[in-house]
Amino acid sequence: MNDPHQYCQDKAAASGSSFYYSFMFLPAARRRAITALYAYCREVDDVVDECTDPGVARTKLAWWRDEVARLYAGNPQHPVARALADVVRPFGITQDQLLTVIDGMAMDLDYNRYPDFDTLKVYCHRVAGIVGLMSARIFGYTDPRTLDYAADLGLAFQLTNIIRDVGEDARRNRVYLPLDELAAAGLDAAQIVHGSGGDGDAFRQLMARQVDRALATYDQAFTKLPAQDRKAQLPGIIMAAIYRTLLEEIRSDGCRVLTHRTSLTPLRKLWIAWRTWLKG
Repeated sequence: MNDPHQYCQDKAAASGSSFYYSFMFLPAARRRAITALYAYCREVDDVVDECTDPGVARTKLAWWRDEVARLYAGNPQHPVARALADVVRPFGITQDQLLTVIDGMAMDLDYNRYPDFDTLKVYCHRVAGIVGLMSARIFGYTDPRTLDYAADLGLAFQLTNIIRDVGEDARRNRVYLPLDELAAAGLDAAQIVHGSGGDGDAFRQLMARQVDRALATYDQAFTKLPAQDRKAQLPGIIMAAIYRTLLEEIRSDGCRVLTHRTSLTPLRKLWIAWRTWLKG
């Protein structure tokens, strides 16, 4: 494809992600930048999700590390990296930040269990918190406290993804629920992977606590957002509105995430995005 930005746009649109709806109201230059960043995250995430051979996945991630180096050296090859070449320097996106995302994706090749929440947070920071920081730079900010907000917001997004995808991840033998919290609920990772106990009170109560923590993380993030940067950071606010609605749907459905995957329709996401944008 001759136009790398169109490649990224197609990648974002095809994903059906809620992030896509939060980009719609950005000015063109910032929208192109955030779409390129999103496409990059999708590319490296797809390596881990779609490669059944861990050795092949590691080889592909190593290629992407080299591609990030080529990007900053001025000779990227992949359409996504070529699109990023137009935006990394104007928006202050660093090589280390892009590599940290790959580090996070690589953790999925080495770990499929997390002993406690503190360990899980390391993973969440690499795959989402750092993306929040880069996104905040693209959206624009004047107060450095906005970057603290963005890192917490990224954590909240990843916690939401983990809750939504418990069943899907379990079928890949991945359990992102902290093992010590499972044990405290009288459950273990094997029950999650084999789908047993997913309709029991212990599991539903465990997941309700996960939902509460994710919602509290959104609240914590927004306490750190300076008022003067709120308008610039509207895309993240829109995304948060969509994801908080998703969490409430999961809770109202009884937190049956091991056997059901709750999602919002595209029309509902668009409505939430529009309503949030109008509120400013």
